[in-house]
Amino acid sequence: MSNPDLLKMARWCRWMLAFVFIYHGLIPKLLFPSPVEMQMIEAAGLGLDAQVISSLAGVAEVLLGLVILFGWFGRWPVVAAALGLLGLLAGVARVTPALLVGAFNPVTTTLPALLLCVLIIRLEAGCNTAA
Repeated sequence: MSNPDLLKMARWCRWMLAFVFIYHGLIPKLLFPSPVEMQMIEAAGLGLDAQVISSLAGVAEVLLGLVILFGWFGRWPVVAAALGLLGLLAGVARVTPALLVGAFNPVTTTLPALLLCVLIIRLEAGCNTAA
């Protein structure tokens, strides 16, 4: 596959991964706070206001999505996203495992996003080594 084709696929993957983070930051955290999000935060036992934590997480997700979208800082934000996704999935499994078996659950949203992270990293590495 040619270098421009790899770059185009990597760009599409970046756009989709950015969409996931921007959407999940804006919709269920900032614009329409999800009761499930609040329950997960409260179940974590942090002793902090769930609305505040959810809003801060939403802002962080939108910012991460924008950084990924525009390719700022190379692949590091994608690696950070992958590690964050794994950590959040483990947290949900520990704190509210019942959520893992419902429709449109964290497993079915996290694993495709992780695949996008892997594809971005591999495709962009291929662009740098393809001649």
